[in-house]
Amino acid sequence: MAITRSKAAKKPGRAGKKVQFLQKPTCTTCRKARKYMQRRGFQLYFRDLAKQRLSPAELEKLIGDRDYTDFLNSRNEIFRKKRMGDNPPSRREAIQMMAKEPNLIRRPVIVAGGRVVVGFDEEGIARL
Repeated sequence: MAITRSKAAKKPGRAGKKVQFLQKPTCTTCRKARKYMQRRGFQLYFRDLAKQRLSPAELEKLIGDRDYTDFLNSRNEIFRKKRMGDNPPSRREAIQMMAKEPNLIRRPVIVAGGRVVVGFDEEGIARL
């Protein structure tokens, strides 16, 4: 898994906290979250989900005991066409679809110390 590191600003409390940041660089929400975290001193290690897709096994591990539907991107065309909000796929089907089509993964996915934050969630980031 190739991950690149960002330069983090030094701020008390979070300075140097290492975080895996799974993203699509052109995603507006990802850019907003990245900027927010960098200002707070997080040391970000990036993975471009389009170039380095997550395997079904990686997705399974990442999702863990969480609700897998939280990882589905409701803004994605596939999500809307298949009406996944009303009729969600099974966990297995969802993981297979996200592995095949990374734009179906809600972004960014932020991982640190066993915690996972999906999307730009300031409260979730504060708990990292």
